[in-house]
Amino acid sequence: MKAFNNCLRGQPGGAVFSFWAGAFLQTGKALLVFSLFFVLVSCGGEQRSVLTIATAANMQYAMQALTERFEALEGIPCRSIVSSSGKLTAQITEGAPFDVFVSADMKYPRLLCEQGLCVDSPQIYAYGGLVLWTAQDDLEPSLEALFSPRVRQIALPNPRTAPYGRAAMEVLRNMGAEPALQEKLVYGESISQTNPFILSGNAELGFTARSVVLSPAVRDLGKWAEVPDTLYTPIAQGVVVLKGRPGQLEAARAFRAFLFSAEAREILRNFGYQTE
Repeated sequence: MKAFNNCLRGQPGGAVFSFWAGAFLQTGKALLVFSLFFVLVSCGGEQRSVLTIATAANMQYAMQALTERFEALEGIPCRSIVSSSGKLTAQITEGAPFDVFVSADMKYPRLLCEQGLCVDSPQIYAYGGLVLWTAQDDLEPSLEALFSPRVRQIALPNPRTAPYGRAAMEVLRNMGAEPALQEKLVYGESISQTNPFILSGNAELGFTARSVVLSPAVRDLGKWAEVPDTLYTPIAQGVVVLKGRPGQLEAARAFRAFLFSAEAREILRNFGYQTE
């Protein structure tokens, strides 16, 4: 494991999956709440016309609640493909048959629209929040703790592909702490891959989404603290309907409309998102 740790320090793209696999093997029951690097979450039965939603990893738990309610209302079965926004964008560009893209930012939906892959313009559905999270009983999650000798590794999503990782790096830069902490940083490819680093104890402290720590699946695990939102640009999260499968256009538009309904916004707020 030491070899994995050394490989990852200061390298956003380095040996991420190998480290994660090691962390998974060491963790036990706590990690069963998390999905693998590329998560397939289904709601409803296997039917021919399943709405396929490309879902940013920070939305994993909220999306489960949203799709369950959407299916109950509309009778449209849903399947959510969960990964980092950057990875999902690459898959959509390469022709992945997704109907809706629920991103962790506005950058990636706009990029897809510039390529002519969207039915209409992206719209902000929520604003996310960044937190520090630890599974260590003897450690309080705080910005000051980042500098503690007790903290040997700090986990965060890969800033190259994950908007929450970019936000975390912005926090460190605005604190003037990036050079001092660079050797402590270890990267998951997405929020859902970063969380096991933290819960396993391989990283004593880490950055994740507020929606994760407020989800019923993990809200009783570890300790967390809000990162002041003055230290990072607001995380405006966008949704867009895709051109991938024309036969699903009506269902895709129905889901997008649902995402802006009062009921969906209440669900999002329950997971710690701010809605307009």
